[in-house]
Order: sequence, then structure tokens, then C-alpha cells
Amino acid sequence: MAKIDFFYGKGTLPLEIPDNRLQGVLLSRAHDFKPEGSETDIVRRALENPIGTPRLCEMAKGKKNIVLLASDHTRPVPSKIIFPLMVEEIARGNPDAKITILISTGCHRSTTKEELEAKFGKQVCDTYPIVLHDCDKSEVVSIGTLPSGGELLVNKTAIDADLLIAEGFIEPHFFAGFSGGRKSVFPGVTNRMSVMANHCSAFIDDPAARTGILENNPIHKDMVYAAGAAKLAFIVNVVIDSDKKVINAIAGHYDKAHVAGTEFVRSMAGVKAVPADIAVTTNGGYPLDQNLYQAVKGMTAAEATVKKGGVIIIAARCEDGHGGEVFYETFKAEKDLNRMMACFMGRKAEETIPDQWQSQIFARVLLWSTVIMVTEAPKQMVEDLHMRWAPSMNEALKMADDILGHNKGTITAIPDGIGVIVLP
Repeated sequence: MAKIDFFYGKGTLPLEIPDNRLQGVLLSRAHDFKPEGSETDIVRRALENPIGTPRLCEMAKGKKNIVLLASDHTRPVPSKIIFPLMVEEIARGNPDAKITILISTGCHRSTTKEELEAKFGKQVCDTYPIVLHDCDKSEVVSIGTLPSGGELLVNKTAIDADLLIAEGFIEPHFFAGFSGGRKSVFPGVTNRMSVMANHCSAFIDDPAARTGILENNPIHKDMVYAAGAAKLAFIVNVVIDSDKKVINAIAGHYDKAHVAGTEFVRSMAGVKAVPADIAVTTNGGYPLDQNLYQAVKGMTAAEATVKKGGVIIIAARCEDGHGGEVFYETFKAEKDLNRMMACFMGRKAEETIPDQWQSQIFARVLLWSTVIMVTEAPKQMVEDLHMRWAPSMNEALKMADDILGHNKGTITAIPDGIGVIVLP
């Protein structure tokens, strides 16, 4: 009997799986990677050896208005480590620089004061002006046309900067290929209208818009263009392990440095699919499993390895509930998933509605397999989203057996569903 711990909230949930049923455990090699030096050492080395740009201290000289794009509460970016080192580097070249923090919320809810203090520390929050991007209400500037044809509308605070920089982290992303880099700008600080054009049904359906793929990915192409158009000058991105500890960092050009970081992540996270009747996955634990909307990401890792008609079990705490009103109402109102998908595919890019991309991917997963959730979200909410609700991992496995009609179904375990790139 194998006992496997699955990331859930700020802890884990165990599940015992019979040896004769367990096909494999898909886990990123990042969890066993031993970096040289402390987290601070790793980030400082990256700042001292940027890829594709001069050092940040040189770039900061003579700049009066420096804006830092920072990730929001849904991303486990270790800002308490990164931000002071970036400030230290800026001060080395320009001790009088004014630094404003602009939170790249994308289309997420606003980050609370408590979440900001947890992210940066109270002293930073009391010292530096912090602007929260709102994709519907923030003042934006039109700076061109995306390769996809949509208008590029970017937060004015970012555009008014005479040096725009960003922090972030790189992990596999289920349709942009990887997080980090250019995503700080787009969708981080762009208007909802621009996001809609990029996240259209045709792009989401594109076979290149998948986890770990950048080449020919139409969504990534728009994002890289946007970062360049907004003059994102310098990034510091980290790679973290399952304990949310920094194991690598890259700094420098928004694309060249980011690509170098993605190559490292791919070398760590790439795992071969192990087809099974049941795939058990997670959304990586807190802060990534705060809502049902985000949990779709972890499901896509299971989708890539579970057999068609099989069962996906996902553990995601979801203390914030569904996380997307339109996303939730779309599934609550429409019981026919095939009709829902046909509706998505029939929409032109300019007709994309909020959360459609997430709904489209979620519908794709649900059409492939039955999904059971172990979660703190209300049972009715889970069922409104066309899933089964289970109070525990053991009960979820019993439910999966009932769905299959026997207790001999093979099982593939994915303890960190967003930390892997499942390869064919």
C-alpha cells in the first residue's frame, strides 16, 4: 500500500493506494533539486548576472519614476525576498529613485491589505505607494494592436514609468505555456477588453496553447508583443519547489531571461504520461487552490494522463468559493456541455465573454472524464459546476470506483498538479 500526500491549502491530504492499482506518481524533479546557497543568494546572483540587459543598477541611473509590476495574492511569489534585493540594486545606481508597486491582478479580484502585508511585509506596504490594477476601472492607455488584432490597453501607471520592471515566478501554465515574464504586463495590467481578444475560443482551442508550449502559441505571442510595447525593461523571476522555496532565479530581458527560466522549469517539470482509469491531482496548495476557478489548472494535468471516460479526483481547498461569477453561472445555467462548447466555438474573438477561456478548458476536461472534488467549497456549488463533491480523499476514491463499476481501476497520482508538464 502506497501512502501519498497531496498538496491541499497550507497542508496536505494523504491517500493510501494499493500497490497493484498505482501506475505511477508524476512529480516534478524540482522537489528534490538542491540549489547552491540561500534563497537570497540565488536571487542576488541573478540580479548580478542578468540575461540580455545591463544590471538593474545601471538601468536605474537617471530614472525618476520606477514602477515595479508585482504578482497578486493568487501567486506564491516570494516578494519578501525579491523586492528588497531589487530595491538594493536600484539604490546602488540611483538612491533617490521613486518606486511604485503596481499589482498585476489581471482579471482577478483585488488584493486585500492583509494579503499585501503578507506578501511584502508591513514595512514595505507603509513605505512604498501600491497601486492595485483593476481590469475594468483602472485608467488605461492604448499602445497599439496585438498580433491577434485586439487593441492593447495598458494601465497608465505602467505606461507613465520611465523604467518598468517586474517580479514573478515561472511554472507550467495550462494555456500560456508558462507563467512569468511577459505575463506581468499581459494580462497582468491590461484592460479586460484586451484580455478577451487574446483569450478567445480559437486561441484556447489551438493545440499549441497547452502546458509547457511556447512555440507557435498564439496566446504567448500576444503576451510577448505586449511586454515589448509597454517597454518592460527588466524582470526578476524565480522557480520554487513544493515548499515554495526559491531553487533558481533569472533576471534581465523580459523574453530572453524568461525563456532561459522556462528551459530550467521544463527540465524539472517534464513527466511522461502514465495512462490510468483514475488520476488524482491537486492545484498545488495555497495560494493556488483558493478557488474553483483556479483549480481547473490542476485538472488539466490529470486530463493529460487519465483515460477517456475515466475519473479525475482533485483536491483543492477553495476557501474563496468559485472565484468567478460568470464562470460559475455559465455551468449552473447550462447542463449540456456539448451545447456549451459549441457556443464558445461559435463566438468571434471580439465576442469573448469574461472567464470564457476557463469555462472552455473546464468543459473540455468534463467532456473527457468525470471530476470529483475534495474541497471546502459548498457541495451545491461543486455540483452546479458539473462535478461530484467528496468529503475526503478516501471517499473520493470509493466514489470513483462506483463510477467505474469496480474497484480494480488503475490510478496515477499527481501530488502537485500545476507543478508538472505531462508529456504524451
